Amino acid sequence: MNFVLLSSIVAVFMMIGVTFVRLKASAKPASLKKIILPPVFMSTGALMYIVPEFRLTPQEMAEAITVGLVFSVLLIKTSKFEIRGQEIYLKRSKAFIFILVGLLAVRIGLKAYLSQSISYGELSGMFFLLAFSMIVSWRIAMYRSYKKLELELKKQDDYYDKNVKLT
Repeated sequence: MNFVLLSSIVAVFMMIGVTFVRLKASAKPASLKKIILPPVFMSTGALMYIVPEFRLTPQEMAEAITVGLVFSVLLIKTSKFEIRGQEIYLKRSKAFIFILVGLLAVRIGLKAYLSQSISYGELSGMFFLLAFSMIVSWRIAMYRSYKKLELELKKQDDYYDKNVKLT
């Protein structure tokens, strides 16, 4: 089977998995650990660059990172937190699934087009770097939003602690 087709099929199943994880995540309180760990775990994929076939030129790196950063804007715009009670939750976004499907379609289209002129190894390295730069920038934005709400929550707690009078 063609490697580009096989990797596209795997990407579709990964997108389905991400969708279910995201739906479950919005039902539970968010935490810094849940925000930070996915890019850390994903970073182990960079070991692919040990193999010369996956290595990229500086231009390919710049292109992959730039496209990843552009794609991350869509994810950042659809990832918002809210305070419910004394916890911070990730808001469900109806647009998120459509954005994921759209990003997947663009990814598959780019992969099919670029596979005609770029080797499979280099293409794999580029798409890993694209996804990694997209996820890291998205998670940094989520971290900043979370910390802002966490500070707001702490201010509310401090306010109530100072203004509660016991009789």
